[in-house]
Amino acid sequence: MVKKIWEFDVRDMDTSVRPQDDLFHYTNGGWQKRNPIPKNESRWGTFTILRYETDKKVRNIIEELLTLKRAALGSPEQMIRDLFRSGIDMKSRNRLALAPLAPWFEKITAIKSTRNLQDVIACFHRMGIGVLFNAEVDQDAKNTKRYLLYFVQDGLGMPDRDYYLDKDTESIRVRNAYREHVLSLFRLAGYKPQEAKKARDTVMHIETSLARVSMNKVDRREIQKIYHKFTIAKLQKLSPVIEWKRYLARTEGAKVRECVVMQPDFFKALGNIITKTSLDDWKTYVKFHLINEFADALSSRFVQQSFNFYGKALLGTPSMKPLWRRVLGVVNHGLGELVGRIYVKKHFPPEAKRAMKIMVDDLFEAYRTRINNLDWMGPATKKKALRKLSTMARKIGYPDTWKSFKGLVIRPDDYAGNLERIAVFLHKRAMRKLSGPIDRNEWHMCPHTVNAYFSPTMNEIVFPAAILQPPFFTLGGDQAINYGGIGAVIGHEITHGFDDEGSKFDHEGNFKSWWTPKDRKRFEAKSKVLVQQFNTYKIAGLAVNGQLTLGENIADLGGASISYDAYQRERARSGSKVINGFTPEQRFFLGFALFERENSRPECMRTQVLTDPHAPHVFRINGPASNVQSYYEAFGVKRGDKLYREPKKRARIW
Repeated sequence: MVKKIWEFDVRDMDTSVRPQDDLFHYTNGGWQKRNPIPKNESRWGTFTILRYETDKKVRNIIEELLTLKRAALGSPEQMIRDLFRSGIDMKSRNRLALAPLAPWFEKITAIKSTRNLQDVIACFHRMGIGVLFNAEVDQDAKNTKRYLLYFVQDGLGMPDRDYYLDKDTESIRVRNAYREHVLSLFRLAGYKPQEAKKARDTVMHIETSLARVSMNKVDRREIQKIYHKFTIAKLQKLSPVIEWKRYLARTEGAKVRECVVMQPDFFKALGNIITKTSLDDWKTYVKFHLINEFADALSSRFVQQSFNFYGKALLGTPSMKPLWRRVLGVVNHGLGELVGRIYVKKHFPPEAKRAMKIMVDDLFEAYRTRINNLDWMGPATKKKALRKLSTMARKIGYPDTWKSFKGLVIRPDDYAGNLERIAVFLHKRAMRKLSGPIDRNEWHMCPHTVNAYFSPTMNEIVFPAAILQPPFFTLGGDQAINYGGIGAVIGHEITHGFDDEGSKFDHEGNFKSWWTPKDRKRFEAKSKVLVQQFNTYKIAGLAVNGQLTLGENIADLGGASISYDAYQRERARSGSKVINGFTPEQRFFLGFALFERENSRPECMRTQVLTDPHAPHVFRINGPASNVQSYYEAFGVKRGDKLYREPKKRARIW
């Protein structure tokens, strides 16, 4: 019988590795060897396993709904059931093939002018298809008591502009795979070989032109570089080729008078790109993006081709997830809160929420103490930091008020149509915000989402029910593991309010400096230590970008440091004991190392390094640990050990 400790299988450890040299593999190496990545996954670990287990629970909910003989039209049960039913009906989807898109093909064919083109683009934006650019509704970052429309660069089929421009081996590999993908979709759409090649070249030319004028991913992280308030009249002068008032009238924004243009240089350049590109080429471009967006909702041949690029080429995944999981993902995305209401009734006990509140209180108290004791921050800035911390809202489990889906039509035999109607419904809901008050009860994740987030403009942390499960959190389990796991996640999200970008927002969520110049300079100097540290890490043949990952790295470091302090508060209440030779402090760090446990495919790792603000999993554990003094004390780390860093080189921020 396998002996387990603290809800933790000791076989998961690799004791041939010293914790002083590599905490990640010491904790997780045994698990990695025994858990190869399933063929339909690009990575496999704590998050992906918990998401899979949660998907199975939600599937059981939906299967119960499928047995209902009657469900009132427009009821949550009917909408969830029929959306899922329409998605798994591959017989109908294969029979229909491209037919669901035929009305849109007619509209594209009928384009006779730039005005017609812009009208089609406006319709696409209502459906969530970001051709050329896109628009989003969010709080005004400088006046968070109101909503504002944000215009953002878009229009690319690959994850980042650098894939179009860079000449490194990985960018070229992905770019070539994308060229084949574009060609294949046109062939599936009925184009003859030479027509398909010409269409492919047209799409690549337009998207490369857009990529050249797009802001890079590092600059997009910096709020001061992406917040530019414009009146619509001023936007019209910036980008005169687009008829902005007409566009807004067709996207439920007729009353909009001002907006934020996140990348002004991009929008300034759009006019030149639009006028220099023929209408026939634009028709080809928008047709491709329509097909590409809906490919996963069409016949099996389109689904397979979409997977060939976005699954195989980008992430290295050998085979697709089963149909039920793919469709379930769509149901969760479109009708998430309807599903979430049922999920929390079945799977989130009230005592779990109460236990989480106690832990969150400990984290906030530990953070408060940390801020008070900072030796690099002056009294004036400390006062404002404490005010921001004390006003940070905490949302745990599920919303107090659920969103309404009244008026949304879901049919059991119209999958692509359902997705279109959901997108338009959600777009209208978002645009209505522009004329209403701030909804402070709103959640941007469903209760059954295995994740968490911090909102800088709301100044709130949010923890959906599904992440509050083992191994992150075990009700009645070893608190050392709980605080090292979910405690570090909580501390991570709180710290996002004080990372390199979150720290630019005040206690009301406004983009506003609350630092003295001297304190800000000290903070940036301390942050630079993390940039330099993570720049030295390499994986899958690529170097980590310390500047791109800075915000997450600050949050990981803060999460480990603050949750450790919070655990000391818990120990004072409940006492401590050694288990199987491991002290409470050591078990805390084993729990911390669990939250990034995973195996990843090389393609997935390379895509993450090139596009993701999160560092690869191993560095998210070993990186913070090497900077935390309590880790050194727990395992007796000393000079000569691989994770040892000279005290003056350790990053100490929050």
